[in-house]
Amino acid sequence: MSLLIFDLDGTLIDSRLDLANAVNATRAHTGREPLEHTLIFSYVGNGAPVLIRKALGEAAPQEEVDAALQFFLGWYRAHAVVHTVLYPGVFESLVSLHEAGHKLAVLTNKPVRISHEIMRHFELSHLMMKVYGGNSFAQKKPHPVGIDTLRAEAGVTQEATWMVGDSSVDILTARAAGVSACGVTYGFQPETLSDPVPDLLCHQFEEFADHVLRLS
Repeated sequence: MSLLIFDLDGTLIDSRLDLANAVNATRAHTGREPLEHTLIFSYVGNGAPVLIRKALGEAAPQEEVDAALQFFLGWYRAHAVVHTVLYPGVFESLVSLHEAGHKLAVLTNKPVRISHEIMRHFELSHLMMKVYGGNSFAQKKPHPVGIDTLRAEAGVTQEATWMVGDSSVDILTARAAGVSACGVTYGFQPETLSDPVPDLLCHQFEEFADHVLRLS
């Protein structure tokens, strides 16, 4: 039995357009012009506060950033699954891994309430042991607290644990927790997966599932 921990955005779900629309709605709310979507995608991965700080710019007063963050969270929650879809093979692979007896969990820097709503929308909640978000702990990824907590709850060793994600944030989290790391190249930030290098690199989600199922 393994504990398989998944990032959400860029790993299980393609949420790029909904996130970009939410950021640009927030910029419009603050009287700013829209940003290119590719630039917004590069801001994703370290949580909503960092995303909005980058979207408004370093010169924006903290009070304005705080207010914009609240607007963003409300707007995004209301529009989180307008365009968002599961990546190909995700649902079927998660079902196969769950049926094989592996413990599955989500560890994302996205707010936990929105994360739960997205998981319920795609009918994945029953497959997950836990879903933890960016506000579930005092520290976000790449701090290892999320993985350490999940391992303790699952009763699984470091050697039997995988962290799967689309960016260096996820690989750094795995390294900090002393567990194996899988990088997926179809996500938001594949260019960051060269440093640090993951233990396994997959171009499709099914490749990771097949790897685990072969080992087991």
